Amino acid sequence: MITIDRVSRRKGRAQILHDVTFEARPGRVTGFLGQNGAGKTSTLRVMLGLDRPQQGTALICGRPYRDLRRPLTTVGALLDGSGAHRARTAGAHLRWVAASNGLPGSRVREVLDVVGLAGDARKRAGRYSLGMSRRLGLAAALLGDPSVLVLDEPVNGLDPAGIRWMREFLRDQAARGRTVLLSSHLMGELASIADDVVVIHQGRILVQGTLAEVTGGHATLEDAFFALTGSSW
Repeated sequence: MITIDRVSRRKGRAQILHDVTFEARPGRVTGFLGQNGAGKTSTLRVMLGLDRPQQGTALICGRPYRDLRRPLTTVGALLDGSGAHRARTAGAHLRWVAASNGLPGSRVREVLDVVGLAGDARKRAGRYSLGMSRRLGLAAALLGDPSVLVLDEPVNGLDPAGIRWMREFLRDQAARGRTVLLSSHLMGELASIADDVVVIHQGRILVQGTLAEVTGGHATLEDAFFALTGSSW
């Protein structure tokens, strides 16, 4: 599971995270909801060891990311883009990522099949569409068959069929017992997939609970969000 405990972080003079605390549990999709600039990506970067907090802890399966010996076997992450060099083919990129974590090369074909890119393995990443790049990033996240998935705006660039596929894929991952943390500002999409919701606004957690608890008393998750934040999009 994922445990974030009282994480605070400054960037220059600006306080961008204020005592952020929440959990994401196995077998459930946790939606991490907030408008652009609310602190979602900053929280994920602390969680994945890319940034250090001024205080607090971020644990994945009980350990900081930096203490994971072969991190891809514990957590798969999709942040901005695919992470692939534009001149590399998808297959070459994934083979390099697999080798960096001591994973067998056979996993490359397997994950390309899962995300629907097997026919484009020899295409250079620079020729991929935005949606294809997101699928390639997801393939890299799956290489180690991790128990935790952390995904930042995973449907960005996907067409309607791709969005539907991603929704079904993530529900299946949770059904298999994995912890799925899905960061997004798309409230309708989150409402269709999330078991639990964490709302962040201006670097602070406003509420967390099941989807029903967070939307309680409101017709939609969108209505609940605007009531909580007192803001318009």
